[in-house]
Amino acid sequence: MAAPVDLWASHFGLSATPFTKAVPAAKLFERDAHAEAVARIRYCINEAALAVIVGDTGAGKTVALRAAVAGLDRTRYSVIYLANPSGGCRGIYVAIATALGATPRFHKAEAINQAAALLAAEEHERHRRVVLVIDEAHLLTPEQLEEIRLLSNAELDSASPFAGILIGQPTLAVRLRQGVFSALDQRISVRYSLVGMDLAESISYLRHHLAICGRSDPLIADDAAGRLHRYANGLPRALNNAATAALMAAAADGKPLVDDVCAKKAIAELTRT
Repeated sequence: MAAPVDLWASHFGLSATPFTKAVPAAKLFERDAHAEAVARIRYCINEAALAVIVGDTGAGKTVALRAAVAGLDRTRYSVIYLANPSGGCRGIYVAIATALGATPRFHKAEAINQAAALLAAEEHERHRRVVLVIDEAHLLTPEQLEEIRLLSNAELDSASPFAGILIGQPTLAVRLRQGVFSALDQRISVRYSLVGMDLAESISYLRHHLAICGRSDPLIADDAAGRLHRYANGLPRALNNAATAALMAAAADGKPLVDDVCAKKAIAELTRT
């Protein structure tokens, strides 16, 4: 049974809460920067290349990843997603072995050989391409970055046994440009920095998410949308939170739409907490 719609959403005749992470990939708002990120991730997957996608917290990096992998044929692709690289070097090999159906070897040297063998078998025997995604990749240690470089070696350095996607904050791109990481940096085929939305995109984003929940009319006034955009700095996650708080404020006041007063109340509440 579907969860009941929140009372404030019912107040506005919405079929669901509009600003959540649960929006299906097919219904995501496709701004230009989002489309560019998706295109680059798909290129990386098709070419078994290494990609680095960076952006500020809440810029939509993981959302772009969701959109890029949503349509993959899972009989041809195996997606391995590491949400946090805090498990150290061995953690990467454990994640690969576990995702590919094996029991991870205990000793690191054996785990390395096991992961390499599993990646090769997936590509050459099962004809499935592994897509290794490491989120929060700005937290990777120098040792982990070196292990990723070594893993990408295959067939006398003529091919990569997987497509690798490193997703993180802008500091990741800066680190990789340091000379100590030059060997890995030279292997990176795809780079993209995902920026926040401009005002027009933020307004379109708000209207899009409201429309897929049943309200195609302007439910958030332009001046209120502008205030929410400035507070969020164009970052989708922050805009989601601000818009939700503004809708709650409007519903609490019994208003039929979100005006600038409601936007001010929402931002004051978010700032205070």
